[in-house]
Amino acid sequence: QVQLVESGGGLVQPGGSLRLSCAASGFSISTYWMNWVRQAPGKGLEWVASIYGAGFMTYYADSVKGRFTISSDNAKNTVWLQMNSLKPDDTAVYYCARVLRGSVSTGKFEYDYRGQGTQVTVSS
Repeated sequence: QVQLVESGGGLVQPGGSLRLSCAASGFSISTYWMNWVRQAPGKGLEWVASIYGAGFMTYYADSVKGRFTISSDNAKNTVWLQMNSLKPDDTAVYYCARVLRGSVSTGKFEYDYRGQGTQVTVSS
């Protein structure tokens, strides 16, 4: 069955970096758009970044552009999110999700599978 398992979250100081991983199983990521999304306390789900075809196409939300990098390895069936210059506003649970439909221009997507999430806390 389809599974998405995130890891790599933790507590980091402002300005620091973290690298999140999403290990996929039960399907090949090479044929799907994969997103990272996040949910801050008391807020809705926010799109962060999208990738297709082992990085052939990548897109980012304005709030993370220039600081975050999404990448993937089809052979490892894994998606990563490198997060640099982290800010307290980046504090959230980060999820890896398989896209059903949506648009990067609106940042609105529907997902058919999502992982359990990994907590990222940016605080001094």
